[in-house]
Amino acid sequence: MTKQVFSTNFCGKTLQIETGELAKQANGSVLVRYDDTVILSTAVTGKEPKDVDFFPLTVTYEEKLYSVGKIPGGFLKREGRPSEHGTLTARMIDRPIRPLFPDGYRNEVQVVNTVLSVDQEATPEMAAMLGASLALCISDIPFNGPIAGVNVGLVDGEFVVNPGPEQMERSEINLEVAGTKDAINMVEADAKEVSEEVMLDALMFGHEKIKELIAFEEKIIEAVGKEKMEIPLFTIDEDLASEVADKAKARMVAAVSIPGKLERYAAIDDLMAEVTAEYENREYASEDEKKAVLKQVGIILHDLEKDEVRRLITEEKIRPDGRKIDEIRPLDAQVDLLPRVHGSALFTRGETQVLSVCTLGASGEHQKIDGLGLEDQKRFMHHYNFPPYCVGETGRMGSPGRREIGHGALGERALSQVLPSEEDFPYTIRVVSEVLESNGSSSQASICAGSMALMAAGVPISSPVAGIAMGLVKKGDDYTILTDIQGMEDHLGDMDFKVAGTKKGICALQMDIKIDGITKEILQEALAQAKVGRAQIMEVMLGAIEKPREELSPYAPKIYQMRIEPDQIRDVIGTGGKTINEIIEKADDVKIDIEQDGRVIIYHHDMESIMKAVKQIEKITRRAHVGEIYDAKVVRLEKYGAFVELFEGTDGLLHVSKIAHERVNNPADVLKIGDIVKVKVTDIDEKGRVNVSRKALLPRPKKEQPAKKEETETAKPQESQPNE
Repeated sequence: MTKQVFSTNFCGKTLQIETGELAKQANGSVLVRYDDTVILSTAVTGKEPKDVDFFPLTVTYEEKLYSVGKIPGGFLKREGRPSEHGTLTARMIDRPIRPLFPDGYRNEVQVVNTVLSVDQEATPEMAAMLGASLALCISDIPFNGPIAGVNVGLVDGEFVVNPGPEQMERSEINLEVAGTKDAINMVEADAKEVSEEVMLDALMFGHEKIKELIAFEEKIIEAVGKEKMEIPLFTIDEDLASEVADKAKARMVAAVSIPGKLERYAAIDDLMAEVTAEYENREYASEDEKKAVLKQVGIILHDLEKDEVRRLITEEKIRPDGRKIDEIRPLDAQVDLLPRVHGSALFTRGETQVLSVCTLGASGEHQKIDGLGLEDQKRFMHHYNFPPYCVGETGRMGSPGRREIGHGALGERALSQVLPSEEDFPYTIRVVSEVLESNGSSSQASICAGSMALMAAGVPISSPVAGIAMGLVKKGDDYTILTDIQGMEDHLGDMDFKVAGTKKGICALQMDIKIDGITKEILQEALAQAKVGRAQIMEVMLGAIEKPREELSPYAPKIYQMRIEPDQIRDVIGTGGKTINEIIEKADDVKIDIEQDGRVIIYHHDMESIMKAVKQIEKITRRAHVGEIYDAKVVRLEKYGAFVELFEGTDGLLHVSKIAHERVNNPADVLKIGDIVKVKVTDIDEKGRVNVSRKALLPRPKKEQPAKKEETETAKPQESQPNE
């Protein structure tokens, strides 16, 4: 296959696709050039289907630090496990392409996006999504694409596609949206409390730009696309499906209608075990045949469960737990559960329960980021933990998985919109959300609990944030939107649409779907229904804590801010950090952060220790100013004057003419070393030398006053004489 190049102009930037030269052994590969951003996207499928009951798709987003001219840190000096941003980007690419593979496809598919070069003005994430779609579409892998995605900002009241870092700083929206030419199928967003109408307009604006990219993709697919391979899909024996349905349908209808999660799942499990046992005891020609039949029976029973839940919702408007379509589960909110932490809150919604804890730290405890973007640290972190006991199971404990990272990031995006500026509240803030029970919408419960924990900790957030998950069950053109979906509705439904916001507007969105896409009407209705639900949840939260505490926890570090001149920073730090380490040691191990602009922030649990450090820094950085008055100590005498110590480290010259009103021939006649004299700063020269006066603070001798008056009277006639 020879190299082919396709180019277009997309929103003022050159978009170029190359294929036929790199990674030719992959089923499909493209090189995407978006200005100076370069992404290699490849797609490969396994030759044989896997013996699994799900589609084994893996999407990766490989961040290479050489793409931005960096060498990785650490001992090994090479890239290791994916960064948090890399994981989130891989999930974002996975979500819109996963629904577009054929049902029953069990061959493993791996899509790898490698970032080779990054232009900060040309977003690599959206280029990678385009590359993933094209790599699949031009390959022989069955795939019902193409899809594309764009990043939408709202800058000065205008929507902007793929904004650069400077524009994004000013943007009210950071929206990542993907879809086919007919519908949207992935949304990820954070926003500065924008209205539902503005967010919907942004989604539709983004979809119009997506259509432009897909039109470009279709030309490439037509030119170089391979014929799709014929792969046998996993299918169910219709006679077996009918037989199993006859045995289990009536009991399945009753089981899925049990309100309690554990009781409902127990009834379903019992039914499945009973039906499976019946088929397990039959005679088969071979062990392979038995295994195949039992596998199909399990899938048939699961599909029967799915069909009955969906039928009850769409036809009878009945949900598994008996709620109405727009009804929220019972709510409860509490704060201050833990005595020694900085802030804690518990939020319960039905059988979903989350405990969030807020911890405040010094600004030096910001998270360091060694990534491809311009940001190298962040002050706010939201970490989400989903232990196996929260769903009544045993399982792996340890580092967070992709799902936990994604849910934590969604909460972080929502809560960061209401945080105070670092100048007003110079703390590092960490919120940890522990899921104690889960039956759906735990990520949104973590936003509610996290918001209350921030307020309980005394973080002056502008407004509390509430989150809710909306669901969808679609059958043909008919659809039903569900408020506050539980686990079964998420698993068996068509959409999980998470909406978080304040009373004023939306702070974050995330949408995953299992169908090809959804329309503007569905989005509009879901956003409106979510707004009503958020308001109801907010009332319960405000009942637990109405506003942020005015005082921090006694266990939170206290803080003191002061300013020094930037050129004094080196004096405070000292050679090799000697001076600042001495200050920290003498002040009971306070934490000191010094910004480049001269802002000094001191943290400690004890204010007395903080003030010890403040006094030491003031001694080092204190400077005299014209007009200030000091009780100065005479430290040296010269014929022309006396040197006096204004304060530690700063002397001033008291010239002989400034000692007294009467003539002084020798300073030693009036002063001696060790004397304390009151002086006023009269001048500071360019080199920082200070001149002071004692005379300026002494009353004038009375005998001088008449003479001065006589002089003035004598001078007046001279000034008034005509100039002849």
